[in-house]
Amino acid sequence: MERPSLEFNLPDTHEEGKLYVVDSLNNLNKLNVCPAESQHSLGMYDSMAGSNAGNQRLFFVTFVLTLTVSLALVSFVIFLIFQTRNEVDQISSRLLSEKKNIEELKKLNNIILKYLKNEQSGIVLNKDKN
Repeated sequence: MERPSLEFNLPDTHEEGKLYVVDSLNNLNKLNVCPAESQHSLGMYDSMAGSNAGNQRLFFVTFVLTLTVSLALVSFVIFLIFQTRNEVDQISSRLLSEKKNIEELKKLNNIILKYLKNEQSGIVLNKDKN
């Protein structure tokens, strides 16, 4: 867009005429450079720029909130993982100790069964002798 030159060769007229011509040219330049419709569109542009900045601010706030909530959720999941791991470790150690107890009880049961068999066979032998 070319700007019209503000320098004009004015014919020799009286000072009042010069001022009138310059004033008219200024008015004409204002109409050409900034017509009323463009001033209205400039106002819309300014309001759009303001709303765009507001939208960017809203987007940024939403983004930060989303990151914060995501971080909180991830932290909670990590906490749950550690809690679950601790619980599983406790249950595993209990199961191992119970397994050892069961093995000991099986050994005792076998010893008792052997003893009872021996006692029973001894009773049977005693009955045979009578």
